[in-house]
Amino acid sequence: MNETPAVEALSVEKTYPNGTRALLPVNLTVREGEFVTLLGPSGCGKSTLLKMVAGLLGPSDGRLLLWRKPVDEVESTGHRLSFVFQEATLMPWASVMGNVRLPLDLAGVPRAQSEPRVRAALDLVGLSAFERQRPRELSGGMQMRVSIARGLVTEPTLLLMDEPFGALDEITRNRLDAELLELWRHKKLTVIFVTHSIHEAVYLSQRVIVMAARPGRIVEEVLIDEPYPRGADFRVSQAFSQHAKRLQDSLLRASGEQPERALA
Repeated sequence: MNETPAVEALSVEKTYPNGTRALLPVNLTVREGEFVTLLGPSGCGKSTLLKMVAGLLGPSDGRLLLWRKPVDEVESTGHRLSFVFQEATLMPWASVMGNVRLPLDLAGVPRAQSEPRVRAALDLVGLSAFERQRPRELSGGMQMRVSIARGLVTEPTLLLMDEPFGALDEITRNRLDAELLELWRHKKLTVIFVTHSIHEAVYLSQRVIVMAARPGRIVEEVLIDEPYPRGADFRVSQAFSQHAKRLQDSLLRASGEQPERALA
């Protein structure tokens, strides 16, 4: 993994005009090629932090840098970012191909150049045979794959994902988690992933940033020092359980509760 910092949050905080302090000052560095997960309950500021990294929200104080440049200058670094939202947010009247092509259309990329890139993105998420379908003809998991393909079609180096699989059933969610790891490794992406699922955080991450609410803040960073690829066996391993227990205890401490002691 490259040691170059892809993302640097330098004492960034967020207070809304109504006085709500959504995020205490945060210091966080994400290295190029790293898979980092923001874990915590609703209201802990993880989505707020992600949106500030994306430039969708401005910090009230502090600085956010992407490859050592301000967020709005990221393209000058030769890097690009994409944001995958919690819901697929697809255009119901457009085909799968039309939905994935949208960012390229908005950027004025000619069809002759955009369509090969769309097909390549669909191939990456296993939807090559569905390019003419409409969203209503797809399952929830397939719709989320379309959303991920739309995020990949711009060929980003930084992928920001805000609880993208939270509304899916466990089997579909586990499958998409595995597919996401393959994409991350194959495309050599830097990923910041938001979730409230301890198990998802352990399975995906190299490093988990544990956050707590009222007000939002970082309380611990946990290293998931386990090799990739991570298959189904990892989910039922002792190492997985130990990492999950540590994250659970961290969240309990952050909420003022006492972690349970293991029986002797």
